[in-house]
Amino acid sequence: MQFRLTILLIFTISFSLKAQYTDQINSNRPGASMGAFAVGKDVIQAEAGFALRNATHAGYNNSTFRAGAGFLSLRWGLLMETLELTYQGQYISGTLNSKILSNPTQYPKRGFLQNFIGIKYLIYDPFKKEREVNTYSWKANNGFKLRELIPAVSITLGSNVNFEKSNPFPYGNLFGTLYRPVLFQNLGISPDEEPFLHLRGTLATQSHFLGTWVFVTNFSYDRYLSKYPLKDYILTLTHTLDPLWSVYIEHQGRVSDLFTEYLFRLGAAYLWNDDFQIEATLGSSIKNTPHQLFLNAGVSYRLDFHKDFTSAEELQEKELKKQERLLKKTLKKNTKGEKTRNRRAKRK
Repeated sequence: MQFRLTILLIFTISFSLKAQYTDQINSNRPGASMGAFAVGKDVIQAEAGFALRNATHAGYNNSTFRAGAGFLSLRWGLLMETLELTYQGQYISGTLNSKILSNPTQYPKRGFLQNFIGIKYLIYDPFKKEREVNTYSWKANNGFKLRELIPAVSITLGSNVNFEKSNPFPYGNLFGTLYRPVLFQNLGISPDEEPFLHLRGTLATQSHFLGTWVFVTNFSYDRYLSKYPLKDYILTLTHTLDPLWSVYIEHQGRVSDLFTEYLFRLGAAYLWNDDFQIEATLGSSIKNTPHQLFLNAGVSYRLDFHKDFTSAEELQEKELKKQERLLKKTLKKNTKGEKTRNRRAKRK
């Protein structure tokens, strides 16, 4: 009975600590959404990869843009478990093939689509309180409960910084060079230019249910203080197949006065070890203005300098060492007492 209570205590403490910090990497990849949880205090994490993109715009006589893109996200658990400093960058290089005129024209284009710097804060954590564990019933511990749908909630605030004086992709528009070309020529209207910085706020929720399912939502208001504010939402459903493999499906909608698009993604991730993950994604949009196809491959890696977390194995080892010390102390005390009694007996 005492052993069972010890194991129960270890499990409960471990679960409570993991609500803030996980002994395995906590990556936002392979999807585009951000989870609600921070990486953990004193954890530095990089999520990087490469994407192939092919876009066709029916509004410009099926002009195309084929490119390769690199993405990088840096995350740093700062000051406390619930706070994270984050950077998200994306650089793209490709060729815009204009079919507006009878003779197609090619425009090599390269530049940044994103340079976002912000801070994430975990507002509410439903896993912070200790969960009661029934040691006699597997179903009671693993069955579906309505309270599992109560999500963790975080908010991310920051700014996208435009480092380039003449951004070839203003507001993320891949076909910006072809935007209203006749008006440009006849009226002398200058192309759209992004301001040096504009603000973004993201509300993220994260629910865990049935042990192997995670549902994440992101609702963002982007490009505030710019000419074309953007409303963005992402819905991501992830399923863990086993301790190493997981799959996901995702839907994203982006709406502004400049363009509207709806994207679908699906992919898989493989946990190489506790600090390293590899992933791949296939995605497409459902509109033809433009229609996009893309293939992503990436990795996530963390440097774990977290000091506060103690795993279940470490707790058990410490408890065993403590019991061993107490046993040695008791044995030593008993031996000393026995020697004293023997000396007294000889004197008599």
